[in-house]
Amino acid sequence: MIILTAHGTRDPAGPRVIEGLASLVRASGVPVRVAYADVRQPDLTSVLRSVPGRQAVVIPAFLASGYHVRTDIPAQIAAAGHPDVVLARAFGPAPELVDAMWDRLRSAGYRDGDSVVLAAAGSSDPRALAEVRAAAHALATRVGSPVRIGYAATARPSVAEAVAGTRGRVAVASWLLAPGLFQRRLDDAGADVVAEPLGMHPGVVDLVLRRYQEALAQLVAA
Repeated sequence: MIILTAHGTRDPAGPRVIEGLASLVRASGVPVRVAYADVRQPDLTSVLRSVPGRQAVVIPAFLASGYHVRTDIPAQIAAAGHPDVVLARAFGPAPELVDAMWDRLRSAGYRDGDSVVLAAAGSSDPRALAEVRAAAHALATRVGSPVRIGYAATARPSVAEAVAGTRGRVAVASWLLAPGLFQRRLDDAGADVVAEPLGMHPGVVDLVLRRYQEALAQLVAA
């Protein structure tokens, strides 16, 4: 069983996307439950306690490995006392997601020659910011020119600052998983083009399944 664990948002569109993503993964034949690390319920501890007799693979649906991935989610797993849990890797700058981001950007109206800003959530963890930079570098290879980074919160520059400091027609690539407050900040940043979050893109589904298979392989190797 997969426990797909997202951050959580008060925007009702956010959980609809996460539940939709879970539904698409279930269509492959793998049972999936949804949990949230913050803001919304059910939390991960509650979900794990509700499936005491089943092997659970917790997949953090996070694009960077900040506090929630490194500290909060492991603590919630420990609090559950579940005897058979594997914590998979977070999404990170995986190729499937970079391809999805590029696809969303082109669908939003990106044109050859546009300046591109990658907009991420932001973190105080330098390791998470390094993962954002890796995603921007990977996107730059598809764009064919450098990609600036802007953050919706915590880190600098902000998305609005990055857009304002970029010449020409500016397209913002959303390095966010679901709609919510951060995506609205992208929409309000003054860019000419703003892509949608990665959401239920097929590449995201593929990555969830890959993380699941990696976790099962880890169990076999152990």
